[in-house]
Amino acid sequence: MNRGVNHLAIFTGVPEFDEPRYVGLPNIGDRQRFFSLLEGALDRRWLSNGGPLVQEFERRVADQAGVRHCVATCNATVALELAIRAADLTGEVIVPAFTFPATVHAVRWMGLKPVLSDVDPETGNIDPAQVAALITPRTSAVIGVHLWGRPCAVDELAAIADRHGLTLLFDAAQAFGARHAGRPVGGFGAAEVFSFHATKLVNAFEGGAVVTDDSGLAARVRAMQNFGIVGEDEVAHTGTNAKMSEAAAAMGLASLAGMETFVDRNRRNYLRYREALAGIAGLSVPPPDPSVEHAYHYVVARIDADAFGLCRDDLMAVLRAENIMAKRYFYPGCHRMAPYHADGDAFPHTEALAESLLTLPTGAAVDDRDIDRIAALIRVAAAHAPAVAAHFAKATGPVPQPSSSGPGQ
Repeated sequence: MNRGVNHLAIFTGVPEFDEPRYVGLPNIGDRQRFFSLLEGALDRRWLSNGGPLVQEFERRVADQAGVRHCVATCNATVALELAIRAADLTGEVIVPAFTFPATVHAVRWMGLKPVLSDVDPETGNIDPAQVAALITPRTSAVIGVHLWGRPCAVDELAAIADRHGLTLLFDAAQAFGARHAGRPVGGFGAAEVFSFHATKLVNAFEGGAVVTDDSGLAARVRAMQNFGIVGEDEVAHTGTNAKMSEAAAAMGLASLAGMETFVDRNRRNYLRYREALAGIAGLSVPPPDPSVEHAYHYVVARIDADAFGLCRDDLMAVLRAENIMAKRYFYPGCHRMAPYHADGDAFPHTEALAESLLTLPTGAAVDDRDIDRIAALIRVAAAHAPAVAAHFAKATGPVPQPSSSGPGQ
């Protein structure tokens, strides 16, 4: 590809891609395996209520996470709510400001007060020093988030929780298959929560799971996700309907079978982006952390507007005009969202990350040539930053956003 600035779609050019390239387009594994599993469920006429496919999925996830218990659920948000309720949390719960709103919503939905914490400026993960400073007599728990599949500071957070008698939970929605110090994510804290949403590395259409080594907590979660029922005629807890269906478990099992392939593709995509974008002033793709192992589920670039010549949102608009549906990440930070708006509170690291990060298309639907074409467009935008910036200075209206109902979210 050899395009000048006038060939960009924001000017007079034709978009680089005929079809959109999304962040998080679902991985589709072995279709025949999925259909075979689904046919078995139909033949058995056991479609919900902890059928054999859900049971097998739970065993496989528990094995992957290195824990004794897995309770599969209809989605990860409800899984986190169940973990909070089963852990009998009260009062205040410390959560990162730089996270998907579901993490914070789950705390509020359970009637507790989320206390937002700033994050590490490099990793984006919750900062243990900030956590320690926020603890009050009303604090009952800390929820860490493993951002982009990179485990957060689990040892430091565990030490703080132990010192203050707090429950430690982890939102591991993006971290299935990751490891910290050789141990799989899933066995840290009192419990961890996985997401098997359609856009995750392993998906069950929609799904989630609570994983833990605590037998009592697992039993409470299992009862609560089935209306609190513990026997045919006995309800022991205030519960809800959070069960995973057999159809979702069939997709989950088929997806698990393709996990190694998905991880390999993501790793190669990440390395290809690192190589293709190397040397661009003001743009960096964070290097891998040698102390952890993750699945490279996201490719995240950080834009220094002064050095790059364009702000992140202008670059995103350039790419979207080319049918490259790059996305801002956890923008604008939970502390700027209406339910948790906090004008007086300072979250400088969260705000810096929210203003500078851009996620790029990856996954099984993206190949090496796609990545090279995307990188080449970014280089054109960087090389002609003044002209591109002048174009957007004249433009009016918001940056275009993809539909929330689109395939890549």
